[in-house]
Amino acid sequence: MERYDIAIIGTGPAGLSAAITAKIRNKKILLIGNRDLSTKVQKAHTIQNYLGLPSVSGDDMGKIFQNHLDSMNIAITEEKVNAVYAMDDYFALQSANQMYEASSVILATGVVLGKPYPGESELLGKGVSYCATCDAPLYKNKTVAIIGFSQKEEAEAEFMAEVARKVYYIPMYKEEISVSDEIEVIRELPAEICGTDKVETLQTREHVYEVDGVFILRESVSPSQLVPGLQTEDNHVMVSQQMATSIPGCFACGDLVGKPYQYIKSAGEGNIAALSAASYLDQKRRAQKSA
Repeated sequence: MERYDIAIIGTGPAGLSAAITAKIRNKKILLIGNRDLSTKVQKAHTIQNYLGLPSVSGDDMGKIFQNHLDSMNIAITEEKVNAVYAMDDYFALQSANQMYEASSVILATGVVLGKPYPGESELLGKGVSYCATCDAPLYKNKTVAIIGFSQKEEAEAEFMAEVARKVYYIPMYKEEISVSDEIEVIRELPAEICGTDKVETLQTREHVYEVDGVFILRESVSPSQLVPGLQTEDNHVMVSQQMATSIPGCFACGDLVGKPYQYIKSAGEGNIAALSAASYLDQKRRAQKSA
């Protein structure tokens, strides 16, 4: 399997800045995120404090970012990473479609708003999952609920419907839903995931549904669930001034590491994270040569 020097997760200002700096440092990079870059940036009306871009709209800023990537031949791999595992000498990144390997990782996924549902953390791996296509074979002829936070997740519901006996789809967005008749759409708010040793029911504010599994398909996974063993506080990743996390070789930057949530701060931290990752790799390489 191809192994990258640095895998960067996130295509907001932090992730893009990290990718550009890492490319300048001649590192083999994997940039994972959204080809539309950052929804948060795109929706910004006017940004007045980004150095060199006075009173720029979010849409124009996104175009400038994309032009910079294009000029450096930096491609975006459009995937959603569900888990990052620290192995002995590298990191394994799991997406719905495949696994990736990298010698270091930079997390730039943005801040994850909202708390987990009651029972979500306790039953993670016991019927609670964040990737329907990854775990679908485990639910053959069973009943599952899928909580989707964007229209993109409808594809995972369709895939699950080919395997499971019954699929409840609970959209957390207002846009029109387009799924097959085999899927039962429920316009209710999830309240709690219940079970002793495994998931038994999903409770909404209106009803209780007996299910074998609950798939929570958010835009991004909270950092403690994304990277097992990562030190966090108040849903932010704890980092040093060099953007190093508690796991060697793993760095984090941007809104993910705390306030203030400012584009220019995120870009600066992305630069630091990439320089730190490059330094980490260079030191590791020297140590291996001298061993």
